[in-house]
Amino acid sequence: MRDMLQNLTLLYVEDDTKVRQNAVEYLKRVAKEVYEAGDGKEAIALWKQYKPDIIITDINMPRMNGLDMASFIRTQDKEVQIIIATAYSDTEHLLRAVELQLVKYIIKPITKEKLVDALQRSMEFIEDKSKFNLHLSQECSYNAFEKNIVCDEEEIKLTKNEMLFVDLLARNYNRVVSYVEIENAIWPDDGMSQDAIRSLVRGLRKKIPQDVIENISGVGYKLHIFKR
Repeated sequence: MRDMLQNLTLLYVEDDTKVRQNAVEYLKRVAKEVYEAGDGKEAIALWKQYKPDIIITDINMPRMNGLDMASFIRTQDKEVQIIIATAYSDTEHLLRAVELQLVKYIIKPITKEKLVDALQRSMEFIEDKSKFNLHLSQECSYNAFEKNIVCDEEEIKLTKNEMLFVDLLARNYNRVVSYVEIENAIWPDDGMSQDAIRSLVRGLRKKIPQDVIENISGVGYKLHIFKR
């Protein structure tokens, strides 16, 4: 999921400072940018300024509750994904959440697993899939949602193993992926020979810019992301 979230912006709204800090600390590790607010009015001001892709909000807050905030935003923004996180689970709140076309209704306490599930659902509804692009060069990009490589608006045909390899490197683009990880992902049963991995990389380098994939001798491989 991290490879998809790294191009998205989030707004987390919660009046409990400790709960908010814990959630934001995790979200900042996986998202491009995370904004935080302590109530609905503050959240609306941040939404107007930054137009986040996903909003996660509590219901019971001072000045303006989460559902009223979501109702106001939804009248002007049909695309932002809104997730409700609350201690409440009564029918009235659930029905209003449905009316507002909210993505998910998380019952507190909030856990990493609940956040991951809700964020996964949100990403499925985001229409602009280009937000999930990892740029490999000026002309080429890998889309972590569609799992394909496009160069000059043309999709590059990859073998199954080439796609598994690129996806593994893309999901871990900020570090070197070890030979053991590559073997487990692509050749879990047969084992990986040096000839097999070299042949795989050689074939990929003929299809995409050569300097995108770097071999770290004795360690593994790393994907280089193009900074636009």
